[in-house]
Amino acid sequence: MDLKGKKVLIVGMGKSGIATVNTLSEQGAIVYTYDKKTKEELKDILLKINENKIAEMYSEFPNSEEFDLIVLSPGVPTDLEFIKEAKSGNVEVIGELELAYRLCNGTFIAITGTNGKTTTTALTGEIFKNAKKDTYVVGNIGVAAISKAPLAKNTSIMVTEVSSFQLESIKEFKPHIGAILNITPDHLNRHKTMENYIKAKADIFRNQNENDFIILNKDNEETYKLSNKCKSKVIFFSRKEILQEGAYVKDKTIIVKKDNRSYEICHTSDLQIPGTHNLENALAATAICFWAGIDVASIRKTLKEFMGVEHRTEFVSEINGVRYINDSKGTNPDASIKAIEAMKNPILLIAGGMDKGSDFTEFISSFNGKVKNMILLGETAKKIEETAKENEFYNITIVKDMNEAVKAASAMAVSGDCVLLSPACASWDMYKSYEVRGKDFKECVLNLRG
Repeated sequence: MDLKGKKVLIVGMGKSGIATVNTLSEQGAIVYTYDKKTKEELKDILLKINENKIAEMYSEFPNSEEFDLIVLSPGVPTDLEFIKEAKSGNVEVIGELELAYRLCNGTFIAITGTNGKTTTTALTGEIFKNAKKDTYVVGNIGVAAISKAPLAKNTSIMVTEVSSFQLESIKEFKPHIGAILNITPDHLNRHKTMENYIKAKADIFRNQNENDFIILNKDNEETYKLSNKCKSKVIFFSRKEILQEGAYVKDKTIIVKKDNRSYEICHTSDLQIPGTHNLENALAATAICFWAGIDVASIRKTLKEFMGVEHRTEFVSEINGVRYINDSKGTNPDASIKAIEAMKNPILLIAGGMDKGSDFTEFISSFNGKVKNMILLGETAKKIEETAKENEFYNITIVKDMNEAVKAASAMAVSGDCVLLSPACASWDMYKSYEVRGKDFKECVLNLRG
């Protein structure tokens, strides 16, 4: 893809916007940016960019006909009026993931799903690295794919976490191996309907052919139903069922089976990451890597050693016999349900945040006597409280911020309990990201020690 001298408009100046500006400048493009935030509001971002690389910064959307290409950051909805107008003209509109794919010589491994993406992507990346493959772990995990795409060689592997937002704006993007871990309601404030959300997830295999692979969760109904829509070779993983081909559990042992031959990977108790959801993540990573040609020894070694990722059921500290667990990555009810299920101790639960249009009934129902008290904050606090009381859970405290939440939980907790931050909501009402929220929780916990 020759971008030299091309006029390119980047829409949205978040983390991927920074990387896109820098990469396009290196490719010789004339870079323009649009973000409705002012320069003052963008000052932290602009510190990471040489402003000389930007021909002009717009705070109102310019005439799209002036540009050769428009690149959307993942947070920009594709149904905005000015995007529709640009698409109706002769200007190509793509996302950062699509641009990275076009500029990259490496092979893409793409992982999506409502929950488990980050853990599975990190685990898959570690397996490839332990197998001595030239590997970049990129995408929604925190490193923009565009920042590494120009560096990749023909032998490089791009292990990529992809979101429904990123998949909405692809055209040619085609991973050699794709995976859909699960699909449950999420981001309905953006996608409007489950049908739209599922369609966005299914775009991961849209451009695949019979030489490619798609890894699907047979235990998840919505994911399983997609199997008859794939042109690529479908490989299942299952925690509940013994498969004729794929990755599964038998007698508490992870097994992968191909061409009627079975390979034992490891015992489920060997995994360092807790919970049945993480067993599913391990099965998915096993299937991805095995069908990518990675040796069993590298898969086994990594599964036994992998300690998980920050902000996902991450142990923070133990104070006076109370364990503090950071699950800020639990940004929807289903993710938080899995975190609750993974805890073995009575729980003081800190939840709440930005409303993504979720229903919290199943979330409350999952407490099953394990949650002693719930401390709520953020814009969904009242909504979750109402749902809780409708389902006869009344031990609720509403607080104004994380510091109050941690102090309240600590005051209620006794030795043997755990304080779990698993918000079941996005962070953007109070924080820039779930990472910032998680770090705030950890700082508040460490402050308890004085």
